[in-house]
Order: sequence, then C-alpha cells, then structure tokens
Amino acid sequence: MNILVLNGSPRPNGETAKMVSVFQEAAEKGGHVVQAVNVCRKQIHGCLACEYCHGKGQGECAQKDEMQEIYPLLKKANMLVLASPIYYHGISGQLKCVIDRFYAALYPKAPQELEKVAMFLSSGDPEMDVGARFSYDGDFLGYLGLKGMGIFTNHDPDVLTAIKQMASTL
Repeated sequence: MNILVLNGSPRPNGETAKMVSVFQEAAEKGGHVVQAVNVCRKQIHGCLACEYCHGKGQGECAQKDEMQEIYPLLKKANMLVLASPIYYHGISGQLKCVIDRFYAALYPKAPQELEKVAMFLSSGDPEMDVGARFSYDGDFLGYLGLKGMGIFTNHDPDVLTAIKQMASTL
C-alpha cells in the first residue's frame, strides 16, 4: 500500500512528529511504502478560486509552486494521513492550504486508488479539535467516501501504541 502522510506541524520534534514517526516505522515494517511530507517546509500557496483546474486546466492547478511535488504522491496514494497541531480548533494553516489545493487534484473525483484516511492531532487542550474532526468526517469520510482508520490525538491513552496497532491492520 502507498501511504501519503501530510505533516502540518512546524515543530520537527513535537507531538505531531512523534505520531508520524511511529506510524511510518510501523507501516514500513508491515511492508507499506510511506511518503511523509512536512508541508510546513514547502512553499505552497492557498487556492486562488480561479477555476482553471475545473476548466482549461482539466484537473491541473494554474499555480506552479511546491504543491506540484504533492500532486503525484496523492494520485498514487492508497491511504492519506493528515497530521497537525490544533490551531483555533482546526488544522494548521499550512496543511489547510494543501487540502484546499486538493480542489484541483480531486477533480472531478478522488483517484480510485485512494481508499483510506487517518488523522493525527496534537493540542494543549483535549476539547479543541472540533473543527479538525468536522473536516475529517465531512470532507474525507463523507464527501470523498474514504474509509476512516481513525482520529488519534496526543490526549488519547497510549496514543503511540494505538497508532502502531492501526498501522499493523492496514
């Protein structure tokens, strides 16, 4: 299985990075190919709502920034993992820009290979991830129809073990 992990944390050694590292190690041990991208280290601009991708671009974005490195990874991914700290009840702005740019990549629909999604969240308060959960449920499970592999937070008991167990079931 090809797995794309989009890490939206600017902290290279923070809680989000720990969750990504544990998942990547467990998934690779199980024979999966994991491509982890720290989107905070990329120059990716927000969607311009120009509609180029849904017209003349036929699914290609008019902007030519480092999102061009992520599009091919997304097209061949069987699973997507979204990892982020919580900022104002939702995912980081850097990850939000990437997800907004899925508008081009998922036109007219998600790649057939993309089947599963999981989310890793970290925050100082266990009650602050409402927006991120709403997006996971509505955008990824509902709209895209992906199979949910779970939302894991740094407030869950023994979260790193839970992430390893999830990776072993893929």
